Amino acid sequence: MEKVLGIGGLFFRARDPDKLAAWYRDHFGINEVPKHYGGQPWRQEAGATVFAPFPESTGYFGDPGKSWMINFRVRDLVAMVEELRAAGITVDVDTEIYPNGIFARLSDPEGNPIQLWQPKE
Repeated sequence: MEKVLGIGGLFFRARDPDKLAAWYRDHFGINEVPKHYGGQPWRQEAGATVFAPFPESTGYFGDPGKSWMINFRVRDLVAMVEELRAAGITVDVDTEIYPNGIFARLSDPEGNPIQLWQPKE
């Protein structure tokens, strides 16, 4: 059976797509979608990717009106949280250390839930 190689994109609706794309670029280093085929899209590092449908009634994403949450792998969660907080972004760090690493949560300017994950080495 053929299998997919990974996620090739994440597409979602936004009230102000340009402003939101700039926020992700400025705070997470995610390149905006190139305006032409010669441009460079964001390239992620290889690593674990979890693809997990949740029950419709889950409270895990926070706002029950949101149907998705993105999880970004990070190298240094403490440093990332410090930078985000210095930029005035509210970040909640989970104090529990899990067998697979440590986590934090925040929302983008449009209220979309984001989870940061520093995998356990």
